[in-house]
Amino acid sequence: MSAAGLKSWQAVQGEVRRRIDARVWKPGDMIPNEADLSVEFGCARATVNRALRELAQSGLLERRRKAGTRVTMHPVRKATLDIPVIRHEIEGRQQAYSHMVLTSERLKPPGDIRARMQIGPEDELLRLVSVHLADARPHVFEDRWINPRTAPNIEQVDFSALSANEWLVLNIPFERGDISFSATTAGAREAGILACREGEGLFVIERTTWRNGESITVVRQTFAPGYRMHTTL
Repeated sequence: MSAAGLKSWQAVQGEVRRRIDARVWKPGDMIPNEADLSVEFGCARATVNRALRELAQSGLLERRRKAGTRVTMHPVRKATLDIPVIRHEIEGRQQAYSHMVLTSERLKPPGDIRARMQIGPEDELLRLVSVHLADARPHVFEDRWINPRTAPNIEQVDFSALSANEWLVLNIPFERGDISFSATTAGAREAGILACREGEGLFVIERTTWRNGESITVVRQTFAPGYRMHTTL
């Protein structure tokens, strides 16, 4: 199979992955350098660099400065998760979406939020507390802190028309982030907002995203009872 003429980094990535999966390049093998691959694939060296960098981040390649790139001895595919737009999830189940902003205020965050977002004690953030609804029933209770430095003009956005979840996904690209999943039981506040009983089990997602070395947002999303998360590997 000829690989000449691969112009995008995604196409280069696909061909390199194919060769690893087919054991053309076996675990532990050194692969050709970027200059040679760019000639073979008929693309810019920067295109090859991006493809190999993405594969290294996924756990399939090991890259070392001046030592070259080799196939990982024990490749472990890392799961990658997109940030979902909750409206799309709800409408994808043929339900009507709506959301309500419960509170919106600019204030100095508590210490745990400052630590997660790596900001100073005098920095102020926008805090938005909202609820997403499916067929007019509470679906997700969202408590979010947003950094105005990395989300310019955030306080001019009309969040009654568009949720912060969707606005940030559409307008503020992130470079990296961390995410955690946990279970909790509904306290009085969660029970009141999510229309469930106190003590019911709830699924929680907590996420922090970053851009240009600065935090964008920290969000805690608490889902109504019965929520199931599905993803692919």
